[in-house]
Amino acid sequence: MTDRHHLLVHGATFAAVGDRGDISGVRGGSSPDGLFVRDARHLSRWQLTLDGAVPEVLTPVTDGDETRCVLVPRGGRQEPPAYTLFREQAVGDSSFVESLKVTSNRPVPTALRLALTVDADFTDQFELRSDHRTYAKPGALRSREVLADGIEFTYRRAEWRSCTTITADPAPDAVEETGTGARRLVWSLDLAPHGTTELLLRVIARPHGERRALRVPRDPAAVQEHLLAEEARFMEGVAFPTGWPELAAACARGLADLAALQVPATGPDGEDLRVPAAGAPWFLTLFGRDALLTSLFLLPYHPRPAAATLLALAATQATGSGRSPVAQPGKIVHEVRHGELAHFGQVPFGRYYGSVDATPLFLILLGAYVERTGDTEPARRLEPHARAAVGWMLDHGGLTSRGYLVYRADEGGLANQNWKDSPGAICCADGTRPTGAVMAAGAQGYAYDALRRTAGVARTVWGDETYAALLEQAAADLRDRFQRDFWMREQCFPALALDGQGRQIDALASDAGHLLWSGLLDKEYGEVVGRRLLEPDFFSGWGVRTVASGQAAYHPLSCHRGSVWPHDNALIALGLARYGLHDEARTVAHALIDAATVGGHRLPEVLAGYERVPHGAPVPYPHACGRGARSAAAPLALLTAVGGA
Repeated sequence: MTDRHHLLVHGATFAAVGDRGDISGVRGGSSPDGLFVRDARHLSRWQLTLDGAVPEVLTPVTDGDETRCVLVPRGGRQEPPAYTLFREQAVGDSSFVESLKVTSNRPVPTALRLALTVDADFTDQFELRSDHRTYAKPGALRSREVLADGIEFTYRRAEWRSCTTITADPAPDAVEETGTGARRLVWSLDLAPHGTTELLLRVIARPHGERRALRVPRDPAAVQEHLLAEEARFMEGVAFPTGWPELAAACARGLADLAALQVPATGPDGEDLRVPAAGAPWFLTLFGRDALLTSLFLLPYHPRPAAATLLALAATQATGSGRSPVAQPGKIVHEVRHGELAHFGQVPFGRYYGSVDATPLFLILLGAYVERTGDTEPARRLEPHARAAVGWMLDHGGLTSRGYLVYRADEGGLANQNWKDSPGAICCADGTRPTGAVMAAGAQGYAYDALRRTAGVARTVWGDETYAALLEQAAADLRDRFQRDFWMREQCFPALALDGQGRQIDALASDAGHLLWSGLLDKEYGEVVGRRLLEPDFFSGWGVRTVASGQAAYHPLSCHRGSVWPHDNALIALGLARYGLHDEARTVAHALIDAATVGGHRLPEVLAGYERVPHGAPVPYPHACGRGARSAAAPLALLTAVGGA
């Protein structure tokens, strides 16, 4: 049996375990295994043996908020297993709990030796990616201390300190060295005839800077009870569609995932907040673009994440005092990291501002929040932040000097700084990449919408008519320029981007659907674009491809050059509905919900771009997040676009 990874997620904590419930500590691959808190691996080994042998899997780990599996010692038809082990695991806030129940299958007393090999290597997530990079860690020191009921692992490097504490009930009979740095917890168990023995293991992870009084849940059932209560609060007041049960199920599954993906953040006055993380396993932290789009999708049904996201991003807004050249005044953060490498400046992502579109999306969410809820308090409180964000768009962003939002590849950071941020994502139809400055089409749509919505806030909340008129004129000018410079007459479609010389980057790409969502295109152009996105080269049957097939740039298994992203399609569906293309919006929505239904009602972060007809199920993209906030919220956006039809 192939050992897969199964994700357990709770806020800023996640565990990835194999089919046996084990953690092997293997590096590389599309998904790490271990227990992770705030970008660091706090369990790198968690491997069970029975009488010195790895048990066989009778029932593999199941996916869910808690995992269960059934294991047996190796046996045969003539000699059935002497005992059965039932294993249950769950992840809490900075914690991991496991219940082990061993049941004898014999009518006589049975003795066995149960051992659990454990370790905590405190590796930073960036070290576990398959990019073959190494990072110096001068003075780093790991230590181990045997406790009366377990063991504690500690890691120190200069002022950095982390620890992982493992305790057991009953306490292990011995804690053995392994010669590798790991330790082996050992129990000698005596089972009565057909008797049962239970063990309870608790792990608490204390990352650097953690000052809270952390408590480990009592057992996996207590974790499940807490998660169900959080999910219920997240779904409170949401009216699921009755006429389309598959959409209702996808909305419920998405909301449950989003309840688990809420991570801690801090507001402008130091207040504690919970905001959507981008996704697990690699991105379980605040990402500006992801949190903003997720909050926009949720806004009609659950506005609290929008308010929290706005405050958290205002608190991390650039002031220009940072050392990074992309941290320009007024810019909204792209990514926030808490790990060791970010702390010591070995990766640039502690607070990283390499995004051209998070800043306009911040303004869009602020305006949409006021329009939807009527609550003007955040807009009043964040007026300086909103004006600074507009100032960034006009000044450093390039709207005044270049006419468009502009970005350049960031050395050591991201080559592309729009939502398609993989290195080759912005390209011509023949696959060639631009050099120098890039003006991505989708970002211009966001800028247009941001200017208009902020004008509305300026007029109705701030009482600044002059500023509102200035922003409205800037938006109108941007719209006129865009349709002149980006429209490709022969293709009757907007260019993916312009290069630094204003030349069109001519790949046919799904970003055009974002222009419908933002309302940047005239109605005639918008209708042409909307219908074009549903033609076979774009529409796979599972959704709209990021790049239309038939172009040299297309690859169905690329990240952004032929794959199908649910959140991208959700924006397209909203845009189609905005331009009155309701049949087309329903086609996109039904395709995505069909894909979700195949996957247990959960939309993946991204799908391969293969056609639906030859395949009975969507082909997964190999490096997709197991759970992503934008895709989890996408069914809610589809509900907004098409209702329960």
